[in-house]
Amino acid sequence: MKLPVAETTIDRIYRHYEQHSDDGFRPHLGASLIGDPCHRSLWYSFHWCTLASFDGRMLRLFETGQLAESRFTDNLRAAGVRVHETDPGSGQQFRVTACDGHFGGSMDGVGLGFVEAPKTWHVIEMKTHSDKSFKELVKKGVQEAKPRHFAQMQVYMHLADNGPLKRAYYLAVNKNTDELYGERIKHDKALATALVNKAAAIIASDLPPEKIHQDPSWYQCKFCDHHAICHGQQVPEANCRTCLHSSAIEDGEWHCARYDCIIPEANQRTGCQSHLYLPDMLLSFAEVLDSGEYWIKYRLKSNGQTFITGEAPEQFTSSEIRSVEDKSLLTDENLVSLKHQFNGTIKEGK
Repeated sequence: MKLPVAETTIDRIYRHYEQHSDDGFRPHLGASLIGDPCHRSLWYSFHWCTLASFDGRMLRLFETGQLAESRFTDNLRAAGVRVHETDPGSGQQFRVTACDGHFGGSMDGVGLGFVEAPKTWHVIEMKTHSDKSFKELVKKGVQEAKPRHFAQMQVYMHLADNGPLKRAYYLAVNKNTDELYGERIKHDKALATALVNKAAAIIASDLPPEKIHQDPSWYQCKFCDHHAICHGQQVPEANCRTCLHSSAIEDGEWHCARYDCIIPEANQRTGCQSHLYLPDMLLSFAEVLDSGEYWIKYRLKSNGQTFITGEAPEQFTSSEIRSVEDKSLLTDENLVSLKHQFNGTIKEGK
Protein backbone atom coordinates (compact mmCIF):
# COMPACT_ATOMS: atom_id res chain seq x y z
CA MET A 1 0.00 0.00 0.00
CA LYS A 2 1.34 3.44 -1.00
CA LEU A 3 1.61 6.10 1.67
CA PRO A 4 -0.50 9.17 0.80
CA VAL A 5 1.66 12.25 0.17
CA ALA A 6 0.80 15.71 -1.06
CA GLU A 7 4.02 15.92 -3.03
CA THR A 8 6.49 13.26 -4.13
CA THR A 9 10.24 13.37 -4.66
CA ILE A 10 9.62 13.02 -8.40
CA ASP A 11 7.34 16.05 -8.27
CA ARG A 12 10.16 18.04 -6.72
CA ILE A 13 12.63 16.92 -9.36
CA TYR A 14 10.29 18.03 -12.13
CA ARG A 15 9.54 21.31 -10.35
CA HIS A 16 13.26 22.02 -10.12
CA TYR A 17 13.49 21.87 -13.92
CA GLU A 18 10.46 24.11 -14.29
CA GLN A 19 11.81 26.69 -11.83
CA HIS A 20 15.18 26.86 -13.57
CA SER A 21 13.99 26.86 -17.17
CA ASP A 22 14.09 29.96 -19.35
CA ASP A 23 11.24 31.53 -21.30
CA GLY A 24 12.22 29.83 -24.56
CA PHE A 25 12.80 33.14 -26.34
CA ARG A 26 15.90 33.12 -28.56
CA PRO A 27 17.54 36.43 -29.50
CA HIS A 28 17.59 35.28 -33.13
CA LEU A 29 15.54 33.20 -35.54
CA GLY A 30 17.13 29.78 -35.18
CA ALA A 31 18.53 27.66 -37.99
CA SER A 32 17.03 24.68 -36.19
CA LEU A 33 13.55 26.11 -36.88
CA ILE A 34 13.89 27.43 -40.43
CA GLY A 35 12.84 24.11 -41.98
CA ASP A 36 9.36 24.57 -40.51
CA PRO A 37 7.00 24.88 -43.50
CA CYS A 38 4.81 27.48 -41.76
CA HIS A 39 6.23 30.98 -42.23
CA ARG A 40 3.70 32.42 -39.79
CA SER A 41 4.83 30.09 -37.00
CA LEU A 42 8.42 31.21 -37.58
CA TRP A 43 7.36 34.87 -37.52
CA TYR A 44 5.53 34.35 -34.22
CA SER A 45 8.64 32.68 -32.76
CA PHE A 46 10.93 35.49 -33.90
CA HIS A 47 8.55 38.01 -32.35
CA TRP A 48 8.38 36.15 -29.01
CA CYS A 49 4.62 35.71 -29.13
CA THR A 50 4.32 32.52 -27.07
CA LEU A 51 6.03 31.78 -23.77
CA ALA A 52 7.58 28.31 -23.45
CA SER A 53 5.40 26.12 -21.24
CA PHE A 54 7.10 22.73 -20.99
CA ASP A 55 6.58 20.64 -17.89
CA GLY A 56 9.46 19.21 -15.88
CA ARG A 57 9.40 15.85 -17.61
CA MET A 58 9.80 17.43 -21.04
CA LEU A 59 12.56 19.75 -19.83
CA ARG A 60 14.42 16.73 -18.47
CA LEU A 61 13.96 14.99 -21.82
CA PHE A 62 15.58 17.96 -23.57
CA GLU A 63 18.49 17.68 -21.16
CA THR A 64 18.84 13.99 -22.03
CA GLY A 65 19.45 14.98 -25.65
CA GLN A 66 22.11 17.48 -24.59
CA LEU A 67 23.85 14.97 -22.33
CA ALA A 68 24.01 12.48 -25.19
CA GLU A 69 26.28 14.79 -27.19
CA SER A 70 29.39 14.06 -25.12
CA ARG A 71 28.89 10.34 -25.64
CA PHE A 72 28.38 10.86 -29.38
CA THR A 73 31.66 12.79 -29.45
CA ASP A 74 33.50 10.00 -27.60
CA ASN A 75 32.08 7.47 -30.05
CA LEU A 76 33.25 9.44 -33.07
CA ARG A 77 36.74 9.92 -31.65
CA ALA A 78 36.94 6.21 -30.89
CA ALA A 79 36.15 5.63 -34.56
CA GLY A 80 39.08 7.81 -35.60
CA VAL A 81 37.22 11.06 -36.29
CA ARG A 82 38.93 14.28 -35.28
CA VAL A 83 36.13 16.23 -33.61
CA HIS A 84 36.08 19.93 -32.69
CA GLU A 85 33.19 20.80 -30.39
CA THR A 86 34.31 24.45 -30.17
CA ASP A 87 36.10 26.89 -32.42
CA PRO A 88 39.85 26.65 -31.63
CA GLY A 89 40.20 30.36 -32.34
CA SER A 90 37.53 31.60 -29.93
CA GLY A 91 37.00 28.67 -27.61
CA GLN A 92 33.28 29.13 -28.18
CA GLN A 93 30.74 26.90 -29.90
CA PHE A 94 30.80 27.17 -33.69
CA ARG A 95 28.16 29.73 -34.69
CA VAL A 96 26.77 30.87 -38.01
CA THR A 97 24.86 34.11 -38.58
CA ALA A 98 23.08 35.94 -41.39
CA CYS A 99 20.39 38.59 -41.88
CA ASP A 100 22.22 41.29 -39.89
CA GLY A 101 22.72 38.90 -36.99
CA HIS A 102 19.03 38.05 -36.61
CA PHE A 103 19.32 34.54 -38.06
CA GLY A 104 21.72 31.75 -37.18
CA GLY A 105 22.57 28.88 -34.89
CA SER A 106 25.24 26.85 -33.13
CA MET A 107 26.75 23.67 -34.52
CA ASP A 108 27.27 20.57 -32.40
CA GLY A 109 30.74 20.40 -33.93
CA VAL A 110 32.86 19.78 -37.02
CA GLY A 111 34.84 16.67 -37.81
CA LEU A 112 37.52 15.22 -40.08
CA GLY A 113 38.39 11.58 -40.67
CA PHE A 114 35.07 9.89 -41.34
CA VAL A 115 35.65 6.47 -42.91
CA GLU A 116 33.38 7.37 -45.83
CA ALA A 117 35.44 10.49 -46.72
CA PRO A 118 38.58 10.79 -44.56
CA LYS A 119 39.85 14.07 -46.04
CA THR A 120 36.58 16.02 -45.97
CA TRP A 121 35.52 18.30 -43.13
CA HIS A 122 31.93 17.73 -42.03
CA VAL A 123 29.44 19.69 -39.98
CA ILE A 124 28.33 17.29 -37.22
CA GLU A 125 24.72 17.19 -36.07
CA MET A 126 23.73 14.88 -33.19
CA LYS A 127 20.16 13.88 -32.36
CA THR A 128 18.32 11.45 -30.08
CA HIS A 129 15.13 9.73 -31.32
CA SER A 130 12.23 7.73 -30.00
CA ASP A 131 11.90 4.22 -31.41
CA LYS A 132 9.19 5.25 -33.90
CA SER A 133 11.09 8.33 -35.05
CA PHE A 134 14.34 6.37 -35.42
CA LYS A 135 12.74 3.64 -37.54
CA GLU A 136 11.26 6.28 -39.85
CA LEU A 137 14.68 7.93 -40.10
CA VAL A 138 16.37 4.66 -41.09
CA LYS A 139 13.66 3.94 -43.65
CA LYS A 140 13.40 7.36 -45.30
CA GLY A 141 16.65 9.20 -44.56
CA VAL A 142 17.10 12.61 -42.97
CA GLN A 143 15.73 14.80 -45.77
CA GLU A 144 12.34 13.09 -45.86
CA ALA A 145 11.98 11.93 -42.26
CA LYS A 146 13.41 15.02 -40.54
CA PRO A 147 13.24 17.97 -42.95
CA ARG A 148 13.91 20.51 -40.20
CA HIS A 149 17.15 18.76 -39.26
CA PHE A 150 18.08 18.58 -42.94
CA ALA A 151 17.45 22.31 -43.38
CA GLN A 152 19.43 23.08 -40.22
CA MET A 153 22.50 21.28 -41.59
CA GLN A 154 22.17 22.99 -44.96
CA VAL A 155 22.26 26.38 -43.27
CA TYR A 156 25.26 25.39 -41.13
CA MET A 157 27.22 24.17 -44.15
CA HIS A 158 26.28 27.21 -46.20
CA LEU A 159 27.15 29.84 -43.58
CA ALA A 160 30.33 28.25 -42.22
CA ASP A 161 33.03 30.87 -41.58
CA ASN A 162 35.66 29.83 -44.11
CA GLY A 163 33.35 29.26 -47.05
CA PRO A 164 30.64 26.61 -47.25
CA LEU A 165 31.45 23.14 -45.98
CA LYS A 166 30.48 20.56 -48.56
CA ARG A 167 29.29 17.80 -46.24
CA ALA A 168 27.53 17.20 -42.94
CA TYR A 169 27.34 14.06 -40.85
CA TYR A 170 24.06 13.29 -39.09
CA LEU A 171 24.51 11.00 -36.10
CA ALA A 172 21.39 9.68 -34.36
CA VAL A 173 20.57 7.19 -31.63
CA ASN A 174 17.48 5.14 -30.87
CA LYS A 175 16.83 5.87 -27.18
CA ASN A 176 15.01 2.54 -26.79
CA THR A 177 17.69 0.25 -28.24
CA ASP A 178 20.84 2.41 -28.36
CA GLU A 179 21.18 1.62 -32.07
CA LEU A 180 23.09 4.29 -34.01
CA TYR A 181 22.41 5.75 -37.43
CA GLY A 182 24.77 7.86 -39.51
CA GLU A 183 24.16 9.68 -42.78
CA ARG A 184 26.32 12.02 -44.83
CA ILE A 185 24.52 15.06 -46.23
CA LYS A 186 25.63 16.98 -49.32
CA HIS A 187 25.56 20.78 -49.35
CA ASP A 188 22.74 22.02 -51.58
CA LYS A 189 23.58 25.63 -52.43
CA ALA A 190 20.20 26.45 -53.99
CA LEU A 191 18.25 25.07 -51.05
CA ALA A 192 20.49 26.71 -48.46
CA THR A 193 20.23 30.08 -50.23
CA ALA A 194 16.46 29.75 -50.33
CA LEU A 195 16.38 29.02 -46.59
CA VAL A 196 18.47 32.11 -45.77
CA ASN A 197 16.22 34.20 -48.03
CA LYS A 198 13.19 32.73 -46.26
CA ALA A 199 14.64 33.83 -42.92
CA ALA A 200 15.37 37.31 -44.27
CA ALA A 201 11.79 37.74 -45.49
CA ILE A 202 10.33 36.64 -42.15
CA ILE A 203 12.63 38.94 -40.18
CA ALA A 204 11.90 41.94 -42.42
CA SER A 205 8.12 41.53 -42.35
CA ASP A 206 6.02 43.80 -40.12
CA LEU A 207 3.01 41.56 -40.72
CA PRO A 208 2.47 37.90 -39.87
CA PRO A 209 2.64 35.79 -43.06
CA GLU A 210 -0.34 33.76 -44.27
CA LYS A 211 -1.36 30.71 -42.25
CA ILE A 212 -0.21 27.38 -43.60
CA HIS A 213 -3.83 26.23 -43.30
CA GLN A 214 -7.14 27.81 -42.28
CA ASP A 215 -8.35 24.68 -40.48
CA PRO A 216 -7.25 24.75 -36.81
CA SER A 217 -7.33 20.95 -36.73
CA TRP A 218 -4.86 20.66 -39.61
CA TYR A 219 -2.05 18.31 -38.56
CA GLN A 220 0.65 20.97 -38.90
CA CYS A 221 -1.43 23.44 -36.89
CA LYS A 222 -2.93 21.55 -33.98
CA PHE A 223 0.41 20.84 -32.29
CA CYS A 224 1.93 24.26 -33.04
CA ASP A 225 3.06 26.32 -30.03
CA HIS A 226 1.23 29.33 -31.45
CA HIS A 227 -2.10 27.60 -32.16
CA ALA A 228 -4.08 29.63 -29.61
CA ILE A 229 -2.88 32.91 -31.14
CA CYS A 230 -3.11 31.92 -34.80
CA HIS A 231 -6.44 30.08 -34.67
CA GLY A 232 -7.96 31.47 -31.47
CA GLN A 233 -8.22 34.73 -29.57
CA GLN A 234 -5.17 34.33 -27.37
CA VAL A 235 -3.17 37.56 -27.22
CA PRO A 236 0.63 37.29 -27.61
CA GLU A 237 3.04 38.06 -24.79
CA ALA A 238 3.49 41.78 -24.12
CA ASN A 239 7.19 42.40 -24.78
CA CYS A 240 9.25 44.55 -27.11
CA ARG A 241 9.17 41.99 -29.91
CA THR A 242 5.36 42.23 -30.12
CA CYS A 243 5.30 46.04 -29.91
CA LEU A 244 4.76 48.22 -32.97
CA HIS A 245 7.38 50.70 -31.71
CA SER A 246 10.24 48.21 -32.08
CA SER A 247 12.06 46.92 -35.15
CA ALA A 248 14.99 44.63 -35.94
CA ILE A 249 18.04 46.54 -37.12
CA GLU A 250 21.68 45.73 -37.92
CA ASP A 251 24.06 43.74 -35.70
CA GLY A 252 21.25 41.66 -34.25
CA GLU A 253 19.85 44.63 -32.32
CA TRP A 254 16.34 46.04 -31.88
CA HIS A 255 15.42 49.72 -31.94
CA CYS A 256 12.54 51.49 -30.17
CA ALA A 257 10.98 54.32 -32.18
CA ARG A 258 8.96 55.51 -29.18
CA TYR A 259 12.06 56.38 -27.13
CA ASP A 260 14.61 56.37 -29.98
CA CYS A 261 16.98 53.92 -28.36
CA ILE A 262 18.57 50.51 -28.77
CA ILE A 263 16.72 47.95 -26.63
CA PRO A 264 18.93 45.61 -24.56
CA GLU A 265 17.87 41.97 -24.78
CA ALA A 266 16.85 41.83 -21.10
CA ASN A 267 14.54 44.82 -21.61
CA GLN A 268 13.05 43.26 -24.73
CA ARG A 269 11.68 40.44 -22.60
CA THR A 270 9.66 42.70 -20.31
CA GLY A 271 8.61 45.61 -22.50
CA CYS A 272 7.40 48.85 -20.96
CA GLN A 273 4.29 50.89 -20.16
CA SER A 274 4.21 52.26 -23.72
CA HIS A 275 3.75 48.85 -25.35
CA LEU A 276 1.26 48.73 -28.22
CA TYR A 277 0.62 45.49 -30.04
CA LEU A 278 1.32 45.21 -33.73
CA PRO A 279 -2.33 45.51 -34.84
CA ASP A 280 -2.36 42.33 -36.90
CA MET A 281 -1.59 40.36 -33.75
CA LEU A 282 -5.14 41.15 -32.55
CA LEU A 283 -6.81 40.63 -35.92
CA SER A 284 -8.54 37.41 -34.82
CA PHE A 285 -10.96 39.42 -32.64
CA ALA A 286 -10.51 43.13 -33.45
CA GLU A 287 -9.83 45.49 -36.36
CA VAL A 288 -8.25 48.95 -36.35
CA LEU A 289 -10.55 51.94 -36.76
CA ASP A 290 -8.23 54.83 -35.96
CA SER A 291 -4.89 55.59 -34.34
CA GLY A 292 -2.83 58.40 -32.91
CA GLU A 293 0.78 58.78 -31.92
CA TYR A 294 0.46 56.63 -28.80
CA TRP A 295 -2.96 54.96 -29.05
CA ILE A 296 -5.02 52.68 -31.31
CA LYS A 297 -8.79 52.43 -31.54
CA TYR A 298 -10.19 48.97 -32.34
CA ARG A 299 -13.61 47.60 -33.25
CA LEU A 300 -14.41 44.31 -31.58
CA LYS A 301 -15.59 41.81 -34.20
CA SER A 302 -17.97 40.02 -31.82
CA ASN A 303 -20.20 43.01 -31.05
CA GLY A 304 -19.06 45.91 -33.25
CA GLN A 305 -18.22 48.09 -30.25
CA THR A 306 -14.91 49.89 -29.75
CA PHE A 307 -12.07 50.03 -27.28
CA ILE A 308 -8.83 52.03 -27.15
CA THR A 309 -5.41 50.78 -26.17
CA GLY A 310 -2.71 53.24 -25.21
CA GLU A 311 -0.81 55.00 -22.43
CA ALA A 312 -3.59 57.15 -20.99
CA PRO A 313 -5.10 55.91 -17.68
CA GLU A 314 -8.57 55.41 -19.20
CA GLN A 315 -7.18 53.38 -22.09
CA PHE A 316 -6.38 49.67 -21.96
CA THR A 317 -2.76 48.60 -21.70
CA SER A 318 -1.48 45.64 -23.68
CA SER A 319 -1.20 43.61 -20.47
CA GLU A 320 -4.87 44.28 -19.71
CA ILE A 321 -5.93 43.20 -23.19
CA ARG A 322 -4.00 40.00 -22.68
CA SER A 323 -5.49 39.45 -19.21
CA VAL A 324 -9.11 39.61 -20.35
CA GLU A 325 -10.27 36.21 -21.59
CA ASP A 326 -13.71 37.48 -22.64
CA LYS A 327 -12.75 40.25 -25.06
CA SER A 328 -16.26 41.76 -24.93
CA LEU A 329 -15.31 43.12 -21.48
CA LEU A 330 -13.01 45.55 -23.27
CA THR A 331 -16.13 47.34 -24.51
CA ASP A 332 -18.14 47.03 -21.29
CA GLU A 333 -19.17 50.54 -20.21
CA ASN A 334 -19.23 49.68 -16.51
CA LEU A 335 -15.73 48.23 -16.59
CA VAL A 336 -14.37 51.20 -18.53
CA SER A 337 -16.07 53.59 -16.10
CA LEU A 338 -14.66 51.83 -13.02
CA LYS A 339 -11.20 51.75 -14.54
CA HIS A 340 -11.33 55.49 -15.24
CA GLN A 341 -12.95 56.44 -11.90
CA PHE A 342 -10.53 54.50 -9.69
CA ASN A 343 -7.51 54.53 -11.99
CA GLY A 344 -7.71 50.74 -11.82
CA THR A 345 -5.78 48.04 -13.61
CA ILE A 346 -7.07 44.71 -14.87
CA LYS A 347 -5.00 41.76 -13.68
CA GLU A 348 -4.95 38.22 -14.98
CA GLY A 349 -6.85 35.82 -12.71
CA LYS A 350 -5.15 32.91 -10.99
